Amino acid sequence: MENRSCFSLRLDGLTKYLEGLNLQNLALEKVMSGKADCILILLEHEPVLTVGKSGGRENLLVDESELERLGVELQSTGRGGNITYHGPGQVVAYPVLNLGKWKKDLPWYVHSLEEVVIRVLEDYGIEAGRKPEYRGVWVKETKIAAVGIAVKRWFTMHGFALNVRVNKEHFKLINPCGIKDYTIASMDDFVDSVDLHEIIESVEEKFSLVFKSKLIEVSREWLESGQSEGETRLA
Repeated sequence: MENRSCFSLRLDGLTKYLEGLNLQNLALEKVMSGKADCILILLEHEPVLTVGKSGGRENLLVDESELERLGVELQSTGRGGNITYHGPGQVVAYPVLNLGKWKKDLPWYVHSLEEVVIRVLEDYGIEAGRKPEYRGVWVKETKIAAVGIAVKRWFTMHGFALNVRVNKEHFKLINPCGIKDYTIASMDDFVDSVDLHEIIESVEEKFSLVFKSKLIEVSREWLESGQSEGETRLA
């Protein structure tokens, strides 16, 4: 493992989208100030549709009053890509990295995020891969994980979302990522029993391997404080 200061924060329960975004911004401050090279935030969101910088409202298939009735938020976001869904039963990973500590190469970074997911799925006997024309991770003709990033001066935000046991009815509210030709998959389509906490641990393990960095677990209090890596309190 390379000598990088990398931390992991797991959030319990469901997190509102804007709350997760605020935590990313706090992580970005720590990384940009040199107090960490990487902070990986892992969580489940409350039901939300997010619209990327490329647009996507044209791929919303219902009006906003129907979203309100269903309890699904609609939020604009600074990541790349089109419209996508986050919700319960989906592991969302937000790696906030200083890519200068790894490689200043965006295709490499996206490929590496996809590789993390592919290796997680491999452990469950799910054969997954990529499609040259689309980001994300695919099982044959179905999309099981979305990838959307934001990068400024080689500092990253946003990341990927892996469908574990999601409400597929919510995906029918949109053309996910603007794609009309393919359908959505979830791990529970292929595996009888999936444990979300176990999969989060697997994401941490595979992230550590792909990015060649040891992850140290930290608490939300540490992230919200001004502590540096030397003062890290373990979760």
